[in-house]
Amino acid sequence: METIKLDIHTHLVPIDPAGLDVIDGVRWDAAATVLSVDRHKVGLKPLFAPDALIAWLETNQIAEAWISAPPPLYRQHLPEAASARWIDYVNHGLAGIAQRYAHRLAPLPHLPIEHPDLALDVAARAIATGQRRFSSPSGAPGRMLSDRSYAPLWQTLDAAAAFVLVHPGENDDRRLAPFYLTNLLGNPYETTIAIAHLVFGGVIARYPNITFCFAHGGGVAAMLAGRFEQGFQTDRPGISKSLPEPRALLKSLVVDCITHDTEALRLAAAVFGLGHILFGSDWPFPMGLMHPHTQLAGLSPGERKHLFHDNVAPVGAH
Repeated sequence: METIKLDIHTHLVPIDPAGLDVIDGVRWDAAATVLSVDRHKVGLKPLFAPDALIAWLETNQIAEAWISAPPPLYRQHLPEAASARWIDYVNHGLAGIAQRYAHRLAPLPHLPIEHPDLALDVAARAIATGQRRFSSPSGAPGRMLSDRSYAPLWQTLDAAAAFVLVHPGENDDRRLAPFYLTNLLGNPYETTIAIAHLVFGGVIARYPNITFCFAHGGGVAAMLAGRFEQGFQTDRPGISKSLPEPRALLKSLVVDCITHDTEALRLAAAVFGLGHILFGSDWPFPMGLMHPHTQLAGLSPGERKHLFHDNVAPVGAH
């Protein structure tokens, strides 16, 4: 079995009963090992068990992992003051877990992108302590990542040469309610919208020092790269020709390897660049790569070498 140097996409939920007791809308049931978040029950037990993640890393020969909050913890409806209290709890908890397993885990502090000023404050305080890796939802209700209110945040992250794992949150399109489509289709859809806003909104061009990394293979952006380019070349309404071509901007993005299809992963490598595909598992969710060596067995030895070892270089490991 080949060693995997780094997993950039794993999830844990920090549990501090005393801390949760003073937070509205969240309750921990220790007997059932269930966290209720705004009436949504989070019951995937490995999420609360760092030891389970460590055991999984050992089983799959993965040297280390970056941990981030899963979507049920995003709580993007919260007012800013309540969001600040919640995000402090989440980020402090993730940092505490990583500190206990410092040889294997590192935290990705969560940026509450729904509140631009708060996200800036979270980023600035973390950067002041030496942190430069973060996670962020793919957008906020009524505000996408191209919104000008994010300019101070991007400037701060750009100055720190930060890494940002962009992960989709909840999709509220009622057409996706049947057949688990909120996940199967909604997640890649939300990710692709975020990429489109960063490309056509000029964010990637203006802030080239930010490493934007997109979960789940970048959604369906690789499939739409040619269509994005055609819209640019034919002067479609609202598209600025003062920006670099979409194909060039997509080459500056990074994505994880969760496509569940060898040819789709190769298409992502062709669009974003083979060196811009990082190993991510989405542990412990069933839609991730819970058996990475088996699920990625269709790749060539050279492709696996890039993915498992070489491609951590652009973002570094602690």
